This record gives sequence, structure tokens and C-alpha cells, in this order.
Amino acid sequence: MPTETAPLGRRERNKQAKLERIVAAAGALFAEHGVDEVTTQQIADAADIGTGTLFLYAKTKGELLLLVQNSLYAGAHERGLAAAANARTALDGMMALLTPVIECNRAQVENGRTYLREMAFGDPTEPHHAAALSIAGETERALAETLTRLAEIPEAEASVLAHVATSILFVSMASRGAEAGVAEIVESVRTQIAAILPR
Repeated sequence: MPTETAPLGRRERNKQAKLERIVAAAGALFAEHGVDEVTTQQIADAADIGTGTLFLYAKTKGELLLLVQNSLYAGAHERGLAAAANARTALDGMMALLTPVIECNRAQVENGRTYLREMAFGDPTEPHHAAALSIAGETERALAETLTRLAEIPEAEASVLAHVATSILFVSMASRGAEAGVAEIVESVRTQIAAILPR
């Protein structure tokens, strides 16, 4: 028997509204100026809240970036899943999964690189950081499933290869300067992944 979800109380609605304003303000400012050029005071002013309130939702600018970017990366993951469903080879399927992630990462290079740094070196117990790691984990699992489905690679081996492919992706995105475009990074990642796949 379906259960109805109780409506949110006024306090929860206010908290949700503030969170939405924070994400919108931070997202717009980060997209326009890059994370390093934006202050927490600018974000608080744009969200029409105090800086103390802002820090209740994220303790640092890095956490704010994770909060903003996680939804973008989750969307990239979903687009990748949809594209990979039509792939005919394991390599094509893997690149279908990874290309939207690369596009997301390069939409604003400084933000993309800071996001990767926060994922790698941030506090894994912090909720926004944990969410970022979860998205990366979902992409890695999808890579493994693609290898099993399209190349008939056993699950254990596919998991290892997917982990290596994820490492290739992250290093390729983090090590390229602003001059490197999406197509260049996609081609580099594709070449490296092709080298590790069984022939």
C-alpha cells in the first residue's frame, strides 16, 4: 500500500529555499568568474543571506563548488548512460559514458580542476564530497557493466579495468591546461583506454 510523504514544514521549506538560492547564486558566479575569483560574501549577497547562514550549508568555497557541480556531474552521468545504451563496442560504450563528464569538466576549466582537487583531497566525510565520490563511483560501475555487456569481460576484471579507466579520465582532465579542448581530451582518453582493453 503506497504511503504518502508528509508535506515539509515551514522551517524545512525555508531551508530548502535558501539552499536553492545558494546553489543558484554560487553556480552563476562560479560560471562567470571561476571559483578562485568569487568570495563567499559575494555568494551570500547574491543569495540574499548572511555569510554565517551560508557556512551552515557549506564550510568552504570548495564545498560550495562541490554542491554546485555535483548536480552538473550527475546530469553528465545520466547523459552518458543514455548514450552508452546504444554503443556497439566496449570502447565506444566507455567513451559514450565519459565524454559528457569531460564536457562538464571543461565547461569552466578552473572550476573543473578545483572540483577534481576537492574530490581527491577533500574530507570524504563531508556530505558534498561524499556525493561527488558517489557520482564518480556510479560512473565507474557503469564502465564495468559496459565492459561486461559489450566485451564479455568477467565482472572482477571489468571492475579493475573500469577503475584504471577512471584514473585515466581524472589525470587527463586534471593535467590539461585551459588551452586543451574537449575533443583533444576525449581523443587522449580514448587512446589510453584502447591500450588497456583486451584484444
